[in-house]
Amino acid sequence: MKGKKWSLFALLALIAMVVLAACGGSNGGNNEPEEAGAEEPTNEASNDANNEATNNEAATDVSYEELTITFSHNQPIESPEHVGAEKFKELVEEQSGGAITVDVYPAQQLGNLREQVEGTQIGEIDITMQPSAVISPFVDDIKAVDLPYLWPTDKEQMYEVQDSEVGAELLATLENGGFQGLGYWPGGFKLFTTNGIEVHSPEDFEGVTMRTMESPVLLAQYEGWGGNPIPVPYSEVYNALQQGIVDGQENPLQTIFLNNYHEVQDTVIESYHGSMTYILMANQGWFNGLPEETQTLIRQAEEEARMAARQALEDTEDQFREDIIATGVNYYELTAEEIDAFREASLPIHAAEYSTPEQQELLEKLYQEIEAVTGE
Repeated sequence: MKGKKWSLFALLALIAMVVLAACGGSNGGNNEPEEAGAEEPTNEASNDANNEATNNEAATDVSYEELTITFSHNQPIESPEHVGAEKFKELVEEQSGGAITVDVYPAQQLGNLREQVEGTQIGEIDITMQPSAVISPFVDDIKAVDLPYLWPTDKEQMYEVQDSEVGAELLATLENGGFQGLGYWPGGFKLFTTNGIEVHSPEDFEGVTMRTMESPVLLAQYEGWGGNPIPVPYSEVYNALQQGIVDGQENPLQTIFLNNYHEVQDTVIESYHGSMTYILMANQGWFNGLPEETQTLIRQAEEEARMAARQALEDTEDQFREDIIATGVNYYELTAEEIDAFREASLPIHAAEYSTPEQQELLEKLYQEIEAVTGE
């Protein structure tokens, strides 16, 4: 009996040793002791790690094909337009993880304005930013942007109309010329500049020679007011003004100042008669051939870059105005009554220049949207 008890005690002791060994084996086969002070991760730290892993996984969900985008425009590197272009480049390259590169060519490096539109149409340039007036010879419908005294005189209200559904409908007409419209970029309201001629009414343009872009609606604008419009290439405007080939021209504040037109013009008139609206557009075939995720990235970057360009214009336009006035030119702003007289005189130009049934229908939608935005 005594021997049996010993055997039982020995068996129990053996079982206890096995259990203790199992409980003490927390190193998972590692015979090295744990570092002093090491702690189990807290729930918060564990959650942060899990969130970071999830975010990293989400960031790699979209894989972009390698691509180089050619982006051209006309403005100098000091301009708000170039600020927007650089923002577009930054966003696309950053958000694509470097797979997509944007090469920006400012200041007419890829040709004059018309040549850049042509280059985009045939696919030599992927994306370009051009004044609507330069595009209108290629796509007639887009000339609505340049109808005189169409837009509200408040730029934020104008932006609201341009970014609306009817603005998108107008932008979509670019497809008729092989372009993909991406957005309306800001250049500012155009002003009249002249030499020794004050303008307070349409009749004051009688016999005045004004430089314009090569745009049918801009030619019709001055003809409708009694003036003599002459198309002059952008690169030759300063010389044309200096040599008296033309009496005046129209451009926004930044263009007047950055190109020193105020040096060869003694009168600057803030007229609000039109907007120098730039259109950001791509070659349609090139854009449609891109993967869907790349198209989405371009559209999202365009919207943010457009806002950056608008803010840059807001930040600099007052300074341009002050700098021009400081040179001693005759600078004044048309009164509300004078603007109303110009607007009334411009309505027949709208009807004559935007005359097809489809254009008239689109113009009526624009009128309605402007009325809704301005409350007038």
